[in-house]
Amino acid sequence: MGEQRERMLRGELYQDSDPELVAERLRAQRLCDEFNRTGPEETERRTAVLGQLLGKLGAGSWIMPRFQCDYGSLIEIGANSFLNYDAILLDCAPITIGDDCSIGPRCQLLTALHPMEDHELRRQRWESAAPIAIGNNVWFGGGVIVCPGVTVGDDTVVGAGSVVTRDLPARVFAAGNPAGVIREL
Repeated sequence: MGEQRERMLRGELYQDSDPELVAERLRAQRLCDEFNRTGPEETERRTAVLGQLLGKLGAGSWIMPRFQCDYGSLIEIGANSFLNYDAILLDCAPITIGDDCSIGPRCQLLTALHPMEDHELRRQRWESAAPIAIGNNVWFGGGVIVCPGVTVGDDTVVGAGSVVTRDLPARVFAAGNPAGVIREL
């Protein structure tokens, strides 16, 4: 494993132009393209492609095309979970989705971060990443965006169009931009 990949996985600043990282992203893009070209009756083929792409796809879980990710290998999805159309998972850090989750259409789970204080580092294309962890039996309405470093607790529901910038506890309904807890469930 190269230095830039190691830095990425440790959550340190790294440069995504590193040849090893570029090659891994190209591999993931090819597999995403293959998955996204499958027909609705090609369930077995879709599952096989996802098996090559993702770090883990639990039994009974499925993803609807169009699906996009950076690396794929850093994504783990538990059993009986569902990602609806147009999911974008930028997995520069691990993304873990628990069992029995329902992720609405056009949701985005984004682990990538860019230096805020030092514009020169941004100009030089340095970035970092922070993991996202989604508990069991979580439901995201359509268009939810989850920001880097966020953990969402078990049995939580996030309303459509929400932007989750901070951790959410278990068994709550949260919504808004930024998402806040509306009530306990």
